[in-house]
Amino acid sequence: MAITGGCFCGAVRYAIEVEKPLGARTCWCRFCQHIGAGSATVNVAFPADSVRIEGTLADYASKADSGNIMFARFCPVCGTHVTIQAAARPHLLSVRAGTLDDPEIGRPAMTIWTARAPSWAAIDPNIPQDPGQPPPLKRKT
Repeated sequence: MAITGGCFCGAVRYAIEVEKPLGARTCWCRFCQHIGAGSATVNVAFPADSVRIEGTLADYASKADSGNIMFARFCPVCGTHVTIQAAARPHLLSVRAGTLDDPEIGRPAMTIWTARAPSWAAIDPNIPQDPGQPPPLKRKT
């Protein structure tokens, strides 16, 4: 059974043909704070070749705090950010947890870029934290 999701207006839908994600991380980098309206984002990683997207996504390329070139893809109709992908890791594609039909699938296992979080940020003390960019998630065999 596929993991499914899409944007707020329904113009973009996706199906992911895996049983579970590679992992999920809450990110407090400045880019994520900008698109998260001041909060962090939750990014759920999958093998890129397992994701099938229907509909058109606009693409915004930028340099992340890590130095990586990131491709943020969003619905041009409603503006919902749907995916994020690093140029350095084209084999991975992350969807924004809020776009999952079942957001429980996107439970974060780590919070990253905590050094960039504002003093008022709500950071779960019960999950591991990294002040910057940890190593990338790996495909489970």
